[in-house]
Formats: sequence, C-alpha cells, structure tokens
Amino acid sequence: MTLLVRPAGPDDIESIKRIAFTTWPVAYAEILSQGQMDYMLEMMYSTAALTMQMAHKHNCFVLVIDEAVSTQALGFASYELAYRQTDKTKLHKLYVLPDAQRRGAGGALVRAVAGMAKRAAQTALTLNVNKFNNAKGFYVRLGFAVVGEEDIDIGEGFLMQDFILEMPLA
Repeated sequence: MTLLVRPAGPDDIESIKRIAFTTWPVAYAEILSQGQMDYMLEMMYSTAALTMQMAHKHNCFVLVIDEAVSTQALGFASYELAYRQTDKTKLHKLYVLPDAQRRGAGGALVRAVAGMAKRAAQTALTLNVNKFNNAKGFYVRLGFAVVGEEDIDIGEGFLMQDFILEMPLA
C-alpha cells in the first residue's frame, strides 16, 4: 500500500459521510441500537454537522488514500489542536472502511495527526473510545493508555459510555 494522508475540506464531505455510513454499522452493530446509531450518524455526519465542525468547531479533517489503487479515501480522522485550551490534541474521529482495515490506514492517520500535534507543540494525543469497542486494542497497540472513563449524555435518552485514552507526544 502506498498511503497518503492529506487534509480534507468541504469538498470532501461526501467522502467522509460515505466512510462513516459504511463503517458505523459494522463497528457498532453489537454495541449500539439502530436508533442510537441513526441518531448519532445524523448528529455528527450530516452535511450540516460536518460543515459546522470544519468551519466553527476548530476540527481539522484528514483523509487516507492508497495512491497505488485509487483516489478514493479509505478512511478519515478529525482532530482539534489545543483541545479545551490545553497542550493536548483531541482525536475526535477515526474511521477506516471495513475492507481496508488491518492494512495500515488507521495507523497512518494516527501518525499523521500525532505529527501535526507535535509540530504544534502539543504534549499528548487524547481520544474517547466506546467501552465495548474492539478498537481500544488498536489504540493501545499504538501507544495509548486508558487514563479515565466518562459517560456522555448526547440527548434523546442516549448515552456514550467511553474510555478516555492518551498517548504522550515526547
């Protein structure tokens, strides 16, 4: 694989939505109800929501592409430098298409975000992962450690039950 990680913008919203709507049913089928999945996808991945995240919430998006195969994105990540006015970067989202997983795309996204965070003098990369999501093992293998837990009320009676993970950027 010849992986390229590049910045994403408003012109890439349809690619981001395609990846999210393809990945979520596989990643969360045994974790979330269909109702919660539908609610969260609309809340976070509608065109309006993604536009707002890019334009007003200081979320930066990147795409990973296998240049040897296609120009279509295999995955994406979104992150926020100086999260909550700290010296930490928050990895808000990271999704790779199911048929592209275990081929280095997720690691390439994490390394790219970590590199940008280091250049911005950030001391750590932090993220939340659902307590029942197997992706936790992926993050631990990359150097993240569990530093806490939190439950987040996202409305409509739905709750996100997460581990908080952190990776130092020394």
